Formats: sequence, structure tokens, C-alpha cells
Amino acid sequence: MEIPQIETFLAVATFGGFHRAAEALRVSQPAVSARIKALEESLGVMLFVRSRHGLTLSEAGRVLRPYAEQLLKTASIARQAVHQLQPGSQSPLQIAAALSVSVYFLPDVLQKFQKAFPNVIISIRPGHSKEVLDMVLGEEAEIGLARSLQHPEVETISLREDPLLLVTHPTQGPSKSRRARLEEVAAWPLIFYERGSSDWTLTRGLFRNAGLVPNVALEVDTIETAKRMVERGLGLAFLPLIAVGPEVRRGELATIKLLNAEPLRRSLDLIHPRHRPLRAEAQSFLQVVREVVRERSQANVKPKPARKK
Repeated sequence: MEIPQIETFLAVATFGGFHRAAEALRVSQPAVSARIKALEESLGVMLFVRSRHGLTLSEAGRVLRPYAEQLLKTASIARQAVHQLQPGSQSPLQIAAALSVSVYFLPDVLQKFQKAFPNVIISIRPGHSKEVLDMVLGEEAEIGLARSLQHPEVETISLREDPLLLVTHPTQGPSKSRRARLEEVAAWPLIFYERGSSDWTLTRGLFRNAGLVPNVALEVDTIETAKRMVERGLGLAFLPLIAVGPEVRRGELATIKLLNAEPLRRSLDLIHPRHRPLRAEAQSFLQVVREVVRERSQANVKPKPARKK
């Protein structure tokens, strides 16, 4: 049983097929097939079965999966322990971060981190969530911060829920009850942002799946622009909690609960390579991130009553 075989087994289990696993691992499909075959022969069992629904784990595969994940984690810890014996480099700590994370979360993290570790140089590389993942996989960044990221080659730490909330001006919005059906929302002036992003796709899909065409009054480039438009009473928008939490707590924005639609769930995630050890600086950064998340989670996100004119 070899580490590459375990990595490949988890990739196939995650993606449900040899072809997609090969793409994720950046190896040929025959190489994936050979690794799985060698692993099955060494264990004397079949790990996958084919059905009408595609490739799925066999009973033996389901038993193996948690142990395989633990094996890779242990291997990573071992590499890290050996790595720490070597003289550390003074290269900057490369952090890849989604644009929304860079604007609404990182400033608090960097303030706290640099106060505790003033000699560590940090380089922030912004991008959309997929670009963050690509930078971490391509070893251009040691840590990635984005929303709802999963990949077999990275360790994902979900830091907190970050759903998309339907927000409106507290006094000029169309709903005084703060509750509405999706059909009503579709007719209201809506503000969309970052065309092609995951938030844009999720919001579009919410209406499309219900057979509705939203009334898009404005389409803007960033979350912050959309928020400013809502604050001026120009429309409503589905915005991430990370971006509007303070304004909702202060009563500067109000949220509307959808009565007949599932919430648009997202999470704020930290990722790092599963098989590449983190430097001491990166481990310290991870600890500070967790501290900031804990501090923020203690804030009361319940909106205040709408301000009177």
C-alpha cells in the first residue's frame, strides 16, 4: 500500500470516476487505473463497483475510506515534523484569498497576526474561489481562503457558515414584514454582481429552478458596490453574511426571509495542501484565523428594529 495509491483511491471516491480523478491529480487515466488495480491486489478486495449510477465504493471501499484519509493526514504530519528540522527560509507567506474574503475578513486577521508576528512578511494574492484553489494546487500559495471549496488534494477547514442573505434598505424596502415568497422577490428590483461568479450562479439558479425570471434592475462588478446600492434604496440583493453582518447588526440593512425557498448556503473555508507540510508561519496564521472567527461568532447577528424616519 503506497501513498500515491491512497491519494488516487480518495480522488476516485471523491469524483466518482477515473477520468475526473486523473484530471484532478494531473496524471493519465491509465496511471489512475494502474494504481487502483495495484491497491486492490495488495488488499485482496474490490474497492469500487460499477452500477447504473456510475462508479461507487464497494463495502470494502467504504470501510477503507476513513483510514485512507487518516493515513494521508499522518503522512503530512510526518513530513511537517521533518521539514521543521531544516533551517527555515525567510520567504513571504503566500496567502491566496477570494475577493470577498480579502475585503471583509482578512483585514482583521492581518491586524491581529502582524501584531503577534511583526517579522513575518505576508503576500496576498486575490482571485475568485476557483483561482484560489488553483493557486494552492499549483504551489503559488501556501494557504487559501475562499468560500465552499473542496478538492481531494487539499485539506479543507470550514471556519463558519457564510450564507447569501436577501438584504434590503431598512425603511425603503418593499416588504415591511421581512418575509416574502420567491415569486414576490422575483418582481422586486434586484441587484446582481460579479457575473459568472459562484454567488451570481447560485442566485440565478434559485430563480431558474423555480421557473421564475428575476427583475434585475442593476448588475454591478463587486459585492461592495451591490451593498452600497442597497443602502441607497436602489434595490435588493443576495449578499454574503461576511459582507453585511455589521450593517445588519447596526440596523443599516435588513434581511428578508424566503418562505418557499431553501437558503443559499455557503461556508468560509481555509484550504492548504494535504500532502505538503505547512511552515511554522503558516500554522501561526491558521491559528490567528481561527481566533478571529471565534471572536466574530460571538457577535450577535440578529438585526435591530428598522430605524424610523
